[in-house]
Amino acid sequence: MLSGKVFLSPVVDCFDGLIPSWNIVTTADSALVNTMLDDAIGILAKNERPLVHTDRGCHYRWAGWIFRMKESGLQQSMSKKSCSPDNSACEGFFGRLKNEMFYNRSWSNVTIKEFIEILNDYIIWYNEKRIKISLGNMSPLEYRQSLGIVA
Repeated sequence: MLSGKVFLSPVVDCFDGLIPSWNIVTTADSALVNTMLDDAIGILAKNERPLVHTDRGCHYRWAGWIFRMKESGLQQSMSKKSCSPDNSACEGFFGRLKNEMFYNRSWSNVTIKEFIEILNDYIIWYNEKRIKISLGNMSPLEYRQSLGIVA
């Protein structure tokens, strides 16, 4: 039975909407965002220094997060309170996720562990199979492959 909370912390690449890194946990602690950020940093090329847009959540102001950002030479973009443009790509992803995966489905017989697996599978599908008109009817991964960015 689904009972409790699940927290998702994704990175959305504004280039094509790919979710290159994410973390799904049942507690909203520093590991939620730090693990996601560490994974994202781990796939950057040596000369890549993307701008990281976040909301004003406390997770993105913790010392561990700020240290990781500085150590990696990344710059954080955080707007003033009640101003969402810096986090709009992520909010758009959350909206699509809710409409395509979460709403209009009964979760009454699904455990937390099963839900996390379903959510993880959705993100993989989103990256590899879900087409976007703006990418020429390709998924983010297919689009990158067409550009020769990934094999």
